[in-house]
Amino acid sequence: MEILQSGLQLNTNQNNSRKRLHEQPLQNENHKVIRKIDNQIELGSCKNKEKEKEKEKEKEKAEKGSKIKRKTKVKKNKNKGEEVIIVQETKKKPKKEALAKKKKKQKKDCKKEKEIEIEMETETETETETEKREGEVKKQEIANNEIDKTIVGIKSIIIENAEQNNLKSISLLIPKKKLVVVTGVSGSGKSSLVYETLYSESQRQLVESFSSFARKRLPKYTKPKVDRIDHLSPSILISQRKLKGNARSTVGTITELSSYLRLLFSRCGLPHIGDSSLFSFNAPEGMCQTCHGIGIEYNIDLNLLLDYDLSLNESAIKHPNWHEGKWYFKNLKASKLFPMDKPLRKWNKKTMNKLLYLPKTKFKVDEKASLVTRVSFEGIVNVLNSYRFGADRSSYTVEKTNKYYKKSKCSECSGSRISREARAVKWRCKFLQDVMDMELGELLNFIVNIEDLHIVEKPILLKVKETLSYLCNLGVGYLSLSQPTGTLSGGESQRIKFAKQLTCSLVDMMYILDEPTVGLHPHDIGRLLAQLKNLRDKGNSVIVVEHEREVMEIADYIIDIGPGAGQNGGNLCFMGTIKELKSNPKDSITAEYLLKENKPIKPKRRAISKKFFRIKKANLHNLQNVSVKIPKKCLVGVTGVAGSGKSTLIMDVFCKQQKKAIIIDQCGVWKNSRSNPLTYTQTFGEIRKLFAKKTGQSASLFSFNSTGSCEECKGLGKIKMEMHFLDDVSVPCKKCNGKRYKSQVLKYKMNGKSISDVLSMTVNEGFDFFKKYSKIKTNLRTLKKVGLGYLQLGQPLSTLSGGESQRIKIASRLEKSGDLYILDEPSTGLHMADIEKLIKILNTLVNNGNSVIVIEHNLDIIKYCDWVIDLGPGGGKNGGEVLFEGRPEDLICCEKSLTGKYLKPLIQID
Repeated sequence: MEILQSGLQLNTNQNNSRKRLHEQPLQNENHKVIRKIDNQIELGSCKNKEKEKEKEKEKEKAEKGSKIKRKTKVKKNKNKGEEVIIVQETKKKPKKEALAKKKKKQKKDCKKEKEIEIEMETETETETETEKREGEVKKQEIANNEIDKTIVGIKSIIIENAEQNNLKSISLLIPKKKLVVVTGVSGSGKSSLVYETLYSESQRQLVESFSSFARKRLPKYTKPKVDRIDHLSPSILISQRKLKGNARSTVGTITELSSYLRLLFSRCGLPHIGDSSLFSFNAPEGMCQTCHGIGIEYNIDLNLLLDYDLSLNESAIKHPNWHEGKWYFKNLKASKLFPMDKPLRKWNKKTMNKLLYLPKTKFKVDEKASLVTRVSFEGIVNVLNSYRFGADRSSYTVEKTNKYYKKSKCSECSGSRISREARAVKWRCKFLQDVMDMELGELLNFIVNIEDLHIVEKPILLKVKETLSYLCNLGVGYLSLSQPTGTLSGGESQRIKFAKQLTCSLVDMMYILDEPTVGLHPHDIGRLLAQLKNLRDKGNSVIVVEHEREVMEIADYIIDIGPGAGQNGGNLCFMGTIKELKSNPKDSITAEYLLKENKPIKPKRRAISKKFFRIKKANLHNLQNVSVKIPKKCLVGVTGVAGSGKSTLIMDVFCKQQKKAIIIDQCGVWKNSRSNPLTYTQTFGEIRKLFAKKTGQSASLFSFNSTGSCEECKGLGKIKMEMHFLDDVSVPCKKCNGKRYKSQVLKYKMNGKSISDVLSMTVNEGFDFFKKYSKIKTNLRTLKKVGLGYLQLGQPLSTLSGGESQRIKIASRLEKSGDLYILDEPSTGLHMADIEKLIKILNTLVNNGNSVIVIEHNLDIIKYCDWVIDLGPGGGKNGGEVLFEGRPEDLICCEKSLTGKYLKPLIQID
């Protein structure tokens, strides 16, 4: 803040009374800040204009004073009563005395003229000196203005009157080349400011600099609702979005380390077999011909496909394409090759092989005089394989047939994906697959300890070592290069993308990160913070949307949006340093929580039940013969550093045993413009049925996706207009005025409200409106409990923030009937104030007789748990061990546990 304020102060040699730009805190004058900057930049030029005007007035006075006075007479016009000024010039004949007087007068006038000339020369010299001084002052002011423009322009991003979504005309300065944290409660407007305003405008301006031909092939960015954004840099967004789970995409391909290792093996490996493409599982010449470079074989599980106790006429083939009435079933029956009424269990082996593996064969049936009907039949396994692996396969057919397949490692390449020739090449006694299967930390140590590097190896290994160092420092050293990207969490995906940017040498970029601490244990956060500082120190602007206290403490600047969520948010509560935030907590919920000292607490814990869930000898990934017991009807926390095996133990092992468990995982909410809180919580169907019952109409009439939708906008309420090379523009539908429905549908009302009026209500208003209808009321009550009472019932899910999406997902599952709830990092995207609400919800579930298991890193949740299972001590091969099972008070005494070390200051011990 001190750097920013000193930069904004205008330097001047003449006027010492010019005030600092910020006499009051910036958050209280957010609209005036930008205006002051503009006014002070132009201040010098305005003062110069005033001085020039004063000069002109003085000259005019001097000219008036130097004029010769003439004798005037004032005469009145008798007819009109007006006064007329008449100048009289009288000429008299000269006389001797008069001539003498005239000569004397002329002498006096000559003397006066000489004196005037001398005075004028003196005045001219004085004016010249004054003009010089004024010129110097003017130059100085221009120089000062240029300095001010440089300070304000280059060192700050200026945002004026941002009104995107719920933002309420906020204006602010964001210092450049600093680490800036944007915080606030979930739904306060952080995403609207950072992603939809700042990032979107940066990308839009960048794309506009390209030719129209190039723009046609690039994403279109809509201009955000903001009057002005100045001095933007090119931006890169590092989001929490999971990396796409392509079967061929791995950690090695996404970080491009696979390319360097292929090059290394092709140049330095023995025996030498040729170019680097021969080591690529994505190239035809380098991939395994059995699994086609995927490393996995998909084989049909006949027990999943066939019911041996049924006949073909009884739908013994479970795939719907072979059910009665379908085309494949008709051909199967017409071929007359199989007994249709005989259970499959009684078939002989030869007939069964025909059903499964017979090549495509044509048969003549119903042969008559001049008419021959031909049908073809092909074995079921062959047909399904064509669905799954054929050239004309679609995502729909693949998804439809996947459930009949089982996965196993390729029998030819054992999962290495590459050809036999590539598998035989060694470099420093290591096969390529050995290197790819190493953990990143292990691989880094292996490369660092190599001595006497060959001249060809040096540049390749230098780049590999640099990238591996960044990945390990970001806390993902337990991963391997061969790990598929589809198995990574959102936090792991984000850190891999972040590491890729750290190797970039570009400067003066604007990096935007979405909660980079998600999925990180407190032990790992310190290394992440070091990398954020490193990115800033390279000369970049780093803007982080974050709730974590540790990140705020090291930030150069903090922007707090709030004070509440939805319509209660969108205001600029504070901007400045962490010290200023703590000293000025007014209107900032964040400041209130930062000021609360982390005093140790002694929460009341429930008695541990004698009934337990048990996991015995779990062996998966890094788990080795792990056995644990989980008490029922308690709040159980599963902790440990990233990669210690928490998700493997609970999500992959335990969940498969508990088929009825209600699982809230890290998968995002499916967002589109037609889904809303009512549709996601399955409440809209109940409301439509209620309207149908009250009005005597069909329930489908009250759906904006069906018969009741507006014919013009198809139920969207707006029409998207394509502008070719410009941004697409969405305008309200003129036919329905944005209400989504046909006019005749809106005539049907319930208690004076149409279906469109209901969609415009907030959750709180809807709860009061439907209080007599228990099922609707129950679902809306749950939304209120998770703090979403401000949302509109018909608000598209595509407009929700990450924290709002997380809470609506929790709300949609809380009211489901069950006795076991499993939540994977539910604190993701939640502010400190929102976490308090989450803890209350979890406690309510347990008090109602349910068992709740939470996989978490957030210590504010762990300290309230009744039972804790801590895994570790490290990640990957160094993890997979149960370090502790028991009460949180006892965990802090476990020397091996890093969780206990960080939990100790938060729990009071008697």
